Amino acid sequence: MDIKTESEVNEAVRKYEKTENYTYADYAAWETEIRYELIDGKAYAMSAPRRAHQEILLELGTQFKNFLEGKKCKVFIAPFDVCINGKGDEDKDVVQPDVIIVCDESILDDKRCNGAPDMAIEILSPSTSRHDRIVKLNLYLKAGVREYWIVDPEDKSVAVHILENGKYVINAYEQNENINVSILDGCTIPLTKVFRY
Repeated sequence: MDIKTESEVNEAVRKYEKTENYTYADYAAWETEIRYELIDGKAYAMSAPRRAHQEILLELGTQFKNFLEGKKCKVFIAPFDVCINGKGDEDKDVVQPDVIIVCDESILDDKRCNGAPDMAIEILSPSTSRHDRIVKLNLYLKAGVREYWIVDPEDKSVAVHILENGKYVINAYEQNENINVSILDGCTIPLTKVFRY
């Protein structure tokens, strides 16, 4: 892996953020070490995650993997591409949620998830907070993601959005509480383990 200077990184970011009409096929052909997401054909560079983010990601991934052992649904952690509209190479909305759960294996291929996962989790960082709370929330709602979690490492809290009648119903949880996962009968996530950093 080549070490890039800050100016080289900034130049690479600007290169792909100039156009607003990208598809997954364009995105998949880029030769860059920088991670991007596409929203309505526009590229958004993703910053490197912080330590707390990675600890939370590992804990959530582990808890879901353990619960889903031998079950139909699968858990995936970032980076893993999701063509949220199910349009494959022509999709203009390509995201990399921190955690997804997919119960319909037909939307998975070797490269990506083609369609809305049953569940998506985003772990906030200072640079993505607004994007995750507004832009991605609306994208996931429109696509029909049944359960969407926004995890806040600073507040040690989780906002859980459950899809009901075309709208998200929101419940807030703090670090000493347990979350019963709506889409997975019998799955409970203790936040004391998630926020133990």
